[in-house]
Amino acid sequence: MTDNPIVRTSASSQTGHRFRYYDFVMAAFVTVLLLSNVIGAAKPTFIMISGEQWIYGAGILFFPLGYVIGDVLTEVYGYARARRVIWAGFAALLFMAFMSWVVVSLPPAEGWEGQAAYESVFGQVPRIVAASIVAFWAGEFVNSYVMARMKVWTQGKALWSRTIGSTVVGQGVDSLIFYPLAFWGLWEASVVFTVMVTNWGLKVLWEAVLTPVTYLVVGWLKRREGVDIYDEDTDFTPFSTSA
Repeated sequence: MTDNPIVRTSASSQTGHRFRYYDFVMAAFVTVLLLSNVIGAAKPTFIMISGEQWIYGAGILFFPLGYVIGDVLTEVYGYARARRVIWAGFAALLFMAFMSWVVVSLPPAEGWEGQAAYESVFGQVPRIVAASIVAFWAGEFVNSYVMARMKVWTQGKALWSRTIGSTVVGQGVDSLIFYPLAFWGLWEASVVFTVMVTNWGLKVLWEAVLTPVTYLVVGWLKRREGVDIYDEDTDFTPFSTSA
């Protein structure tokens, strides 16, 4: 399979265009989003630093990959298509939360002894689920908006500044919404603030570490799709699914 010449174009000129790999990137985004919430969210783990345990949520190892893929979507396919994917992820999260609630609530068959373990993993607190969904929605849209705007401002140069810069803002909004909504009144205010800042810093660091991978994926997709899209005349409303 040969690469196509890369043509700079506006996002509006690509309305209705079918891209070869867009659906696969969307599927990867939604998969990472759901699995990081289902598998990683419920388990705290730790690392040893200078002889002390630093506790963090296991999901933080994979959740930032959603922001990396979100950056790839916006950089390669433009804000409107990234917006469509964010809405798909939002709907998937809602369904996952509803399905988890229904399945956990069903009475277990006689003789099955896994209900307690099942509840501990999938019986998420509604307040935390709601906080997670709202924070994801706001953070991802802010991330995509900053990414698209910065691409126009920088004329497509210094991709690293856009990926890291958009993550600093997007993950900041995500953390600023999630931790107070989920834990205010349950944890001491100082603990909420400390965990919020620590996890935000770890997510941004993870984005920076993955920058070389982002460069490789973005470059490969642009060559295969043959376009370099700029959101110069895009309607940035989040309340649309049109692409």
